[in-house]
Amino acid sequence: MNQELMVAAIENGTVIDHIPSNKLFEVISLLGLQDLKSTVMIGYNLVSQKMGNKSLVKIADRYFSDAELDRLAVVAPNVNLSIIKDFNVVEKRQVRLPKDIVGVVKCGNPKCITNNEPMKTRFHVSEKNNDVICCHYCSREQVLDKVKCYVRNGSIITTGIPLAFACLRPFTPA
Repeated sequence: MNQELMVAAIENGTVIDHIPSNKLFEVISLLGLQDLKSTVMIGYNLVSQKMGNKSLVKIADRYFSDAELDRLAVVAPNVNLSIIKDFNVVEKRQVRLPKDIVGVVKCGNPKCITNNEPMKTRFHVSEKNNDVICCHYCSREQVLDKVKCYVRNGSIITTGIPLAFACLRPFTPA
């Protein structure tokens, strides 16, 4: 029996596909999708030959900046992004983790200057292991699955745990 998923097409907007299902709710939170007034379609735990299961999100009338895509790459690197205009895919690309991550991840070192001065964090992705990032200022290494990310409104979300259990709290630099 052939099973096919039927999802409404969007006229203009963005499709984010091949999201690991365990990362879907982090992606929604990091991109602020819960606050949008436009249509957002979510597919969760969909069958995928490539991944076993996956999730996808279709966002009508919304395109994302490079900074937003950098945040997305920290939580779900290698997702596919399709830009839709007039019901046609005009651009398709894979979101990649940048070499430098600026203002996205909170340093885990409480003595790091970024936790004690009003400044943006800066991390370098390890050349040996893309799952490890290193703070530019204090050299603390962190595993991507365990980092804390800044959300749009200045709150922090801990990655690697279900969103329902994530600790969201306002971030105010000391």
